[in-house]
Amino acid sequence: MAQHNISIVATKVNNPVLSSKVAVIVHVLDVNEFPPELSIPYETFVCENSKTNQLIQTVSANDRDLPPAGQKFFFKLPPEATTKHNFTVYDYGNNTAGILTKRNGYSRRMQEIYFLPVVIEDSGYPVQSSTNTLTIRVCGCATDGTLLSCNVEAIFLPVGLSTGALIAILVCIIILLVIVVLYVGLRRQKRKETLMTSKEDIRDNVIHYDDEGGGEEDTHAFDMGTLRNPKVIKDNTFRRDVKPETETCPKPPISQESADIRDFIHQRLQENDINSSAPPYDSLATYAYEGDGSVAESLSSIESLATDADEDYDYLREWGPRFKTLAGIFEEYESHLEKTDKL
Repeated sequence: MAQHNISIVATKVNNPVLSSKVAVIVHVLDVNEFPPELSIPYETFVCENSKTNQLIQTVSANDRDLPPAGQKFFFKLPPEATTKHNFTVYDYGNNTAGILTKRNGYSRRMQEIYFLPVVIEDSGYPVQSSTNTLTIRVCGCATDGTLLSCNVEAIFLPVGLSTGALIAILVCIIILLVIVVLYVGLRRQKRKETLMTSKEDIRDNVIHYDDEGGGEEDTHAFDMGTLRNPKVIKDNTFRRDVKPETETCPKPPISQESADIRDFIHQRLQENDINSSAPPYDSLATYAYEGDGSVAESLSSIESLATDADEDYDYLREWGPRFKTLAGIFEEYESHLEKTDKL
């Protein structure tokens, strides 16, 4: 209430009939105690492609002091903000002011948000003032100044691709990666199960052996006849691992034709021995040295067969059944030499 109405009545003490009434109006004078402030919280933005002295926002102020009509406000920048070359405040003189740019171009990568302090003073007594801060965001705009986006992540988005589309693409990529990881894991697990199954699986037609057998004497545990070709077995009934028991037939007398054939064979043998380019070609075989502790002793007797004809090979039977066949061969050869000497 700006005024108060008071009625004052004056009455004479010795004559109450004599009285008068006076109306008194008391005016309440307003004391300037509230500083002015911005009328509304402004959401201000500046385009990245802005030019110098471009208007980006118009602001106004209000004051809680009376009277609301006829008040005068002044807008300016504080002294510490005048040295910065980003924005400025222009007072229009009608209780409004404009926020202007002071340079060309702004970058969200360099700075996304600017804080601009604005000082507002009133015309009351005593003068009241306040500093209000405007938050100015740097946004991307079209060439005509239309706002496009004020988000920082929009800088890294391709042109024409929205945030929803980018999220959908990322979800698809994650799903594909999960599928690939699951596929690789299943393949590895399946391969591991296959290897384990091949070692542990025992079927009717697959048997895993881990022993070497007993050599020539071990003919009962493994039947080697199943590995031979049935057609060859029918054609040849003789076994190669057993000496055939055949009757010794007397050798026919050597005739003149036999002597000619023998001379022809010897001549061919000599020709082939002299010709180094004729097959069969010589080959080099390397044998491991057994050492002095070998039971078999030296094998030099094989090379000196022609000179050591009187050597006794009975010691081969002492080596065991495995050398029984070798001993029989040498005994047969000795008997053949004896018969030849007699002739």
